[in-house]
Amino acid sequence: MITRIRILLALTSVALIFPPLSLAQELEFERKGQADTVLEYRSSSPEHYGHQAPPEMDESASPTEYDATGFKPDPVYTAPYDPEEQLIVYGGKTAIDEPRPLIEWGYPMYSEGDFGSGINLVGAKNLVRPQFLVYGDWRTVLAANDNGAAENTQLASQLNLEFDLNLTATERLHMFVKPLDDGGKQTRLELGGTPIDDIDGTGFQAELDFDPDTFFFEGDWGYIQSGLTDEYTTFDLPFAVGLVPLFLQNGLWVNDAFIGGAVTAQAKNSPKFDITNFDTTFFVGMNNVTTPVFITDGATDDNAGKFYALTTFVDVAEGYLEAGYARVTDDRDDFQMDYNNVMIAWTKRYGGKVSNSVRLLANFGQDPVPGLNQTADGFALLVENSWITHLPSTLVPYFNFFYGKDKPQPLATGAAGILKNTGVSFETDGITGFPKLDDTANDTFGGAVGVMYLFSLNQQLIVEYANLQIIGDENDPLRNAPGEQQAIGVRYQKPISRRWIFRTDGIIGERKNLEDIAGVRVELRMKF
Repeated sequence: MITRIRILLALTSVALIFPPLSLAQELEFERKGQADTVLEYRSSSPEHYGHQAPPEMDESASPTEYDATGFKPDPVYTAPYDPEEQLIVYGGKTAIDEPRPLIEWGYPMYSEGDFGSGINLVGAKNLVRPQFLVYGDWRTVLAANDNGAAENTQLASQLNLEFDLNLTATERLHMFVKPLDDGGKQTRLELGGTPIDDIDGTGFQAELDFDPDTFFFEGDWGYIQSGLTDEYTTFDLPFAVGLVPLFLQNGLWVNDAFIGGAVTAQAKNSPKFDITNFDTTFFVGMNNVTTPVFITDGATDDNAGKFYALTTFVDVAEGYLEAGYARVTDDRDDFQMDYNNVMIAWTKRYGGKVSNSVRLLANFGQDPVPGLNQTADGFALLVENSWITHLPSTLVPYFNFFYGKDKPQPLATGAAGILKNTGVSFETDGITGFPKLDDTANDTFGGAVGVMYLFSLNQQLIVEYANLQIIGDENDPLRNAPGEQQAIGVRYQKPISRRWIFRTDGIIGERKNLEDIAGVRVELRMKF
């Protein structure tokens, strides 16, 4: 009997040992991957590496070499799979009840699922799927501004309307209108102080203008050709023509709409030079070019000149390179303000601690008629830095600097100066004429030091100190700033609903040889 018990215990021990051995072998397989016999080459059936036929691919594609040992086996899940737990990985995010456009015809602006077959009007490979949208925003600002020479309080309103007629997946007609803005003056109620316009005086002033600020057609010639020939092309060639807006170098070189066009060779790369992506754009401005270079009878003349320009964007060496050149010509025979405009920039992170952008703007070659001063010459060096803190997405200290020699001019930026991104103290609001420091970099140097805090990515607070020093003698008639300047600027904004944004700004500044400035504004902005 004892012998039988001993045999039973021995068999039980063996039975208990084998399952762990089996599990250990399974885990060992998970760690090592497939068995060697699966990966071996066989001359008989199946005849392919890994017992699988090579994937079928287009003749224009080719396989890329890779190291199979760089891939790990799938993980082993010991607990039941819970799909609800996977939502936590993305912060428990859910769908957003986004604001809808004012007009939404054809199909929704935000939609999911199948788009439908489309209409074969310009070719089966470029189907027409019409959609008409009207969207934009409405800004209402209450401001008390002291610009030194003038002081006023006003309630101003700006309506921005975007009209989009989408024709195909790549072609559309677009128009932008500011009906409550006429020549840079907003529809407003002047509550006191110096009238903005001596002719209109104080009180309510309706500034209405329904002329388009932009109106252009854009598309991709590659897709247009595919539709017309019923053969797929091997290239993309996006273009735009009309009253075209462009935004280049963060708006410091170009931020304006002009009559002309642009065409881009996009998404190129060069493994030899470690370039992962680069785009090159050729664009021309034939009229409506807004720049302080062309002054007629004491005012900016949008019809005085043209430009022909080339710009490129390059992702290279773990950084971002931007470069542009433009030849600007003067159509007025009695001025001869032709010149060359160049801007180059390099942006990169260093050591995981500093994000840095260095931009150089240079003007050269202007030779006006005798008796006229140059309006575009010299250079501006702009350096933007932000510190990467332990809260890299929400807490951003910044320290930006500039040095400007002579009279450097951006290519086309409307009324905005070259220093608008140096700090909030160099930026106006485009509605009420909010006070700012001199933003021209005309024989000046200085910078801004501040901090931006985004809380839980649901509001923004900026506090900064800005300083500007002059190069040369005080009260130089060829320099825009007669003396040194400094200011403290503050900005706070927060969305208060899906559509509404609240914002307030404040500034107080000292200007040597000029009257000091101060201002406070409160804005409500509705998006639709």
